[in-house]
Amino acid sequence: MTIKTILAATVAAAAFAGVSAAQDWSQNPTFGQTTLSAGFAPDPYSVSITAGGDIDASSALGGACRGMIANAPDYRLHYNAGSLPLYIGARSNADTTIVVNAPDGSWYCNDDTNGLNPQVSWGTPQSGQYDIWVGTYGSGSGLAQSTLTISELGH
Repeated sequence: MTIKTILAATVAAAAFAGVSAAQDWSQNPTFGQTTLSAGFAPDPYSVSITAGGDIDASSALGGACRGMIANAPDYRLHYNAGSLPLYIGARSNADTTIVVNAPDGSWYCNDDTNGLNPQVSWGTPQSGQYDIWVGTYGSGSGLAQSTLTISELGH
């Protein structure tokens, strides 16, 4: 068992006691994965994905989490941090949301940072594995073509 597995399970159990977290970051990501190091180019790094799923993020994770997401991550980022911030977001013609499980096991969620497009950011990001889900807003919203963006410049 990896340190990330142990740490994430401990943090998730403590942070979400009584909440059933349906997102399984241990599954293979549906749309792939990449490794990026600080100063990567091109910036932003973009990936076409299909947002959405059949799990209500607010019921599964609570708090600021919104949207309908899948069980397995949509994408996985292995990131080697430097001195730059990190931004993970999505662009779509549909109303999308984002859920990220960070290297320390913490969950970050957002809806509508840039119009109807979500984004989470870290001023001092950690190195490690970021598991990313892009959701669609509302229970009847279905699936939506989206572009996942990863940036250090805030695109």
